[in-house]
Amino acid sequence: MKISQLEYKGYVGTIEADEQNDTLFGKLAYMRDVVTYEGTTVKKLASAFEIAVDEYLAKCAISSRKPDKPFKGSFNIRTGPDLHRRAAIASQETSLNAFVCEAIKEKLERESLKKKSLQNSFTKVYQKQRA
Repeated sequence: MKISQLEYKGYVGTIEADEQNDTLFGKLAYMRDVVTYEGTTVKKLASAFEIAVDEYLAKCAISSRKPDKPFKGSFNIRTGPDLHRRAAIASQETSLNAFVCEAIKEKLERESLKKKSLQNSFTKVYQKQRA
């Protein structure tokens, strides 16, 4: 199984390799606070990642500081005036926010279906080659 990032308690971690030192390392992504971890195997890196998240949350609790969250559930988008107008008109039955959320969901579902279809195609080709 290919792993491109780590996830734990709502936090996402990067995976990078240092070939000179034969080490894997990473940091928590999508947040301002810097939290890093490292390991010599994927299993050790994943464990170090979870420990880093737990330690970060514990330090925040001890210092009565609210931990930084990578995804807060809101973001600003910039569109041209024409796209903004068209979206506002199209969303008259609901809010513009709900309209944009639905558009994002639909796009993500299409991307997921494309990815699954591509994986199935590769699997079929691979199985034919092995037969």
